[in-house]
Amino acid sequence: MTKETKIVLGTWAWGDNGNYFGNHYDEDHFKPVYDEALKDGLNIWDTAFAYGHGASETILGNLAANTPRQNIVISTKFTPQLEDATSDAMENMLEGSLERLKTDYVDYYWIHNDDNVEKWTPQIIPLLKSGKIKHVGVSNHTLSEIKRVQEILGEAGFKLDAVQNHLSLLDRTSEQAGILDYCKENNIEFWAYMILEQGALTGKYDVKHPFPEGSVRAQIYNPKLPELTELINTLKEVGAAHDLTIAQTAMNWAVTKGVLPIVGVTSAKHVADAAKVSASRLTTAEMERLEKVADKAGVNTIGSWEQDMRE
Repeated sequence: MTKETKIVLGTWAWGDNGNYFGNHYDEDHFKPVYDEALKDGLNIWDTAFAYGHGASETILGNLAANTPRQNIVISTKFTPQLEDATSDAMENMLEGSLERLKTDYVDYYWIHNDDNVEKWTPQIIPLLKSGKIKHVGVSNHTLSEIKRVQEILGEAGFKLDAVQNHLSLLDRTSEQAGILDYCKENNIEFWAYMILEQGALTGKYDVKHPFPEGSVRAQIYNPKLPELTELINTLKEVGAAHDLTIAQTAMNWAVTKGVLPIVGVTSAKHVADAAKVSASRLTTAEMERLEKVADKAGVNTIGSWEQDMRE
């Protein structure tokens, strides 16, 4: 990864089939999204077997098939909750991902949830040695778990390269728990997912324009939209000084934090918007203002699959 690249493109909603995000987009829909990313120089893609039970990986693999492999960075994940109960569960899931992604290696492979650090961390070491994984990361892990992963990898001559946790103006528990500081001190990248809270911090949705009923997003966020009104207005005001939209300002908050924001992209416009974020930084005063208003909203967006990183 080049230091100039500050944005990761997320594919959680690819192959969703209406189950979580409420869309039914097929591969043809995502081709202009992928093409826009190439045009804008954004080349880091984050996916997982868990996203659509392999559908997201399949779409990305098909779209990237004609792109020189060295020109893109592919990140995917081992999800313990979906393992096949064999002694080679992690290797089997990786092999399936490699086949769907049409590649013989992934740049980043993550242990998706904390499930059992002692069990799963040692199993990633042979895959690192094989060259099928270039960098190892953990997602949804607490600080104590991250440190333990470091110890296990270190004993085998490897290191933890990245942490991927929920981080947004509405969920700063990874920062409050000291995970961001630990990552900086140990040269570990921090990838922030849900920085836009699945669209709730884009300005597209508000009390008068709620999420469409029938999706999980609507169930989670529609009841919280009244409390988010002031934050959305503040994002708009702060962004105006930098010629940024509401969504771009929320992204820029993460970039200014020094993390790599993962931006979910389901349209070419999403990609183009993300490409504009890297160039500017918010001031300390603007960061403090946004965080104060966000704290005042008091909205808890920790997912059912997540833990409070402060505990």
